[in-house]
Amino acid sequence: MSMGENGIALEDVPDGAQEASCFEGPGAPDAGDWAAMAERLHPGASARPPLSRVPGRGYAHVKRALDVALSLAAIAALSPVLLACAVAVKATSPGPVLFRQERWGRAGTRFTCWKFRTMLVEAPPDLPAKDFAGKAAFMTPVGPFLRKWSLDELPQLANILKGDMSVVGPRPVIVRERRLVELRAPLNADAVRPGLTGWAQVNGRNLVSDEEKAFLDGEYAASMSLLFDARILARTVAVVLSRRGVDREGGEGAGE
Repeated sequence: MSMGENGIALEDVPDGAQEASCFEGPGAPDAGDWAAMAERLHPGASARPPLSRVPGRGYAHVKRALDVALSLAAIAALSPVLLACAVAVKATSPGPVLFRQERWGRAGTRFTCWKFRTMLVEAPPDLPAKDFAGKAAFMTPVGPFLRKWSLDELPQLANILKGDMSVVGPRPVIVRERRLVELRAPLNADAVRPGLTGWAQVNGRNLVSDEEKAFLDGEYAASMSLLFDARILARTVAVVLSRRGVDREGGEGAGE
């Protein structure tokens, strides 16, 4: 394993392993665009476009085993919090406790993503956050608090246990947000199981553009390792506590 020029851990690619330039594919930005993004996201680092690759099977098996173990442990440890959130949602607004939304999964598949409901049932469904105006009027009484501390995402622990998601990976996007999916594809980021948290989330969350998110997701796809996953988890705690990037977070009706 070596350190990439952008400061993240990179596994050495064996001779003969297939790599694809991130500049290939429909809608992919050119090299100058990626270099500018790298400078904005990693100031002072040399611009190094991410390369697509598929991690070894050994890593994939260990990562999945850790996903199952961590999600089970988190569900057990956080069961009082999960129960309190469920009661708060049900007691303060009519409608179901959980919000279910179809999202893009790995390799172009779709799955049902679960969240605690933070918006009224009358909220417009499946709108990207950037297209959702006046979302405050549709928030439930406890919705802002759940989102402020990312508690609405906790039901996705069940998605991880089920195999739809991983603890760490590119965030799943709603089906209507095809632009981000198309930007991710040349970077091989769509071949990675989506995550509860990810490299883009600890580098700006929803305060970065779709192009920058795709760039960061591509970096993750090119740099996947247990050490890198641990680094992202550690930074996630700091991001949640500081609430950075929550400003433009979407809701159920607004995606994410």
